[in-house]
Formats: sequence, structure tokens, C-alpha cells
Amino acid sequence: MDLSAPLPVLLLAFAPAVMWGFTPVIEKRALSDGGNPLQASLTVVIVDSTVYLLALAVFQDDPFGGISLGTVAIFVGAGVVGTALGRLAIFAGNQRVGASISSAVLSARPLFATALAVGFLGEPLSAPTAIGIVVLVLGLGVLSVAKGGDLEGWTTRDLLVPLAAAAFFAVGNVARRWGLSAADATPLEAVAINEFAALVALGAYVAHTGPDRVLNRPRRSYLVFAASGLITSVALLSMFTALSMPEGRIAVIDPLIATAPFFTVIFSWVWLGDLERVTRGVVAGVVLVVLGAALVTGGPSLVRGVAALGL
Repeated sequence: MDLSAPLPVLLLAFAPAVMWGFTPVIEKRALSDGGNPLQASLTVVIVDSTVYLLALAVFQDDPFGGISLGTVAIFVGAGVVGTALGRLAIFAGNQRVGASISSAVLSARPLFATALAVGFLGEPLSAPTAIGIVVLVLGLGVLSVAKGGDLEGWTTRDLLVPLAAAAFFAVGNVARRWGLSAADATPLEAVAINEFAALVALGAYVAHTGPDRVLNRPRRSYLVFAASGLITSVALLSMFTALSMPEGRIAVIDPLIATAPFFTVIFSWVWLGDLERVTRGVVAGVVLVVLGAALVTGGPSLVRGVAALGL
């Protein structure tokens, strides 16, 4: 059977799904023990920015030497929107509704990418994509009434927070693919610019609002968020490498990354039983959202693949 992309691309896209399926679980524990979204976002970006800058110094000659200012600007914008704003929103969503619910809602990001393509680029809306939108929205509706997630309870309005994160990440992913298509930046250079821009944006916000929101938090929370930063650094580099490959189409990569909620549900059920409830409704909602995201992003390709198999 022909794969939708070469095996290295598929593995590079699938690895972040597993890692980003796990990180919300440990982050939820730290957020429940006295941490907060701004502290989490800043700690993660400090750690992974440091990792990338050290890696550039060790593994790459003349880093940033051949990159145009236009390409730098693209990754700076992606870092501010898709990383700084996106992480603040997803950490806040995790804190409000729980890891399993927020991770599932985050998989709605292809919905926003499609809306941009149809509304601003005039791309046609295919039947599989339209069906995917309906399935995805249905999945979000199921999640809103699933009576799962954070045991302290939450309202349907709280879903707007991780949904905003999905929009920010969607914009960031499209911009990153655009920047990498210029082929004058390596994946390591691109992700380093992306994360350093996010660090500057978050640092400026902390300087404006005061450092009290990120200081004097439980020591354990810093350690957990730092571990999340290390995992995120590997996941992001894997994603950027997949996107940089000629066969690294968004329609293939994004649905694979969007399977992260499956892993979050499993990890939440195993490790967050005292903080979250994983109900059948949550599982059903996750399945519908991920299926809808796959149809929205790669619907026509999926239909052709099924037809080729004679199904």
C-alpha cells in the first residue's frame, strides 16, 4: 500500500503527537499544584530556546547567515502568535477544563486554517472538507456536554480558551510552512527564531504586568514546566523538520499531530484520576474531533486513498 508521505515524514509528524499527548498531563498536575499559565509558558519557552541556541552553536556553521529578513519576519510572527499567544491560551485552557478536553479542542485548528483558505484565498470547499467541519463541530458539541475533564467543573464558555489556542496554532503552522518553503532557513534555525520571538514577547508581557505572576511559585512546578520545555523542544524540531521536507504537506502532517488527544486521554485516565474525569462522552468527542480534523485537512486525499484500497 502506498503511504500518503515517505515514512520519515510520517514518523517525524507522529512523534510530536505522542509527546504533546503527554505534556498536558504533567502540566495539569503542576497547574493544579500552584503553577499558572504565564509561568508555564515562560518556563517552557526559556528552556526550549536555550536548547535550540546551544544546538545551533554546536551543530551548525554560520547560523542565521543566509536567511533573508522576510523569512525572519515570518518566523517571528509565527512565534508571537503561534507560540506565545497559543501557549498562554492552551495552558489556561488546561487549567480551566482539564488536559483531556483542552487537548481535544486544540485539534480543531484545521478548521481555522480552512476558514482562512476559503475566506481569504478563495479556495473551494470540497465535500469531504465540509463533512469534516460538521463532524468536528459535532465533536466539540459532544465534549461540551460530556461531563468530563476537570473535576471542579467548567462551563461551555471555557471551551473558548483552548479554541482560541487552536486558532493561534493554526495561523502559526501555516506561517511556518510558508517560511520553510523559502528554503533559506534550516529547521533548527527556523524553530530557534520562532521560540526566541515568543520568549521576547512573553518577557515583554511579564515586564509590563510585573514579575509576581511568574515568581514565588512552588519549586516543583518550575521543574515540571522545564521538563515540558525539553519535551516540547524535541517535538517542535521534529515538526519543523517534517514541514521542511518537500513531501511535508500540512494535509499529511497536521492530522497526524492532531491525534495527540488520543494519547492525552490515555495518560489522563492513568495519572490524573484525582483531578479529571475521562467519560465515554469525552472519548467519543475526542474521536469525532480528530476524525473531523483529518477530514478537514486531508479529506480529498483520504477519499482517494480509501477508493484506491477498494473500500
